[in-house]
Amino acid sequence: MHEITLCQNALDIMQQQAARHGARRITAVWLEIGAFSCVELEALTFCFELVCRGTLAQGCELHVEQQSAESWCYGCQQAITLLSSRVVQCPECGSRNLRLVADEGMQIKRLEIE
Repeated sequence: MHEITLCQNALDIMQQQAARHGARRITAVWLEIGAFSCVELEALTFCFELVCRGTLAQGCELHVEQQSAESWCYGCQQAITLLSSRVVQCPECGSRNLRLVADEGMQIKRLEIE
């Protein structure tokens, strides 16, 4: 389960930013999850609550946005959205000659502190 590691890394960054700005508490965070990250949303939520216990982020509101699997198909020359990270094939023409725009990572997009 790599969600626990992702959450621990996110918490480290959140606490660094909170300390840098003299915050007493972290109240909310907005995360963007890459379309090909293989992150399970339920596991991420569970792990986030777990790693935040006893920290400035305890009780922090978690907002998660799943990035869509945007790609460019060289076969039919159009922007497409892949339906699954497991099927890397154009839904329009069937081509596998794609340029993937989505990523595998997780980003902190916004942090709310007191």
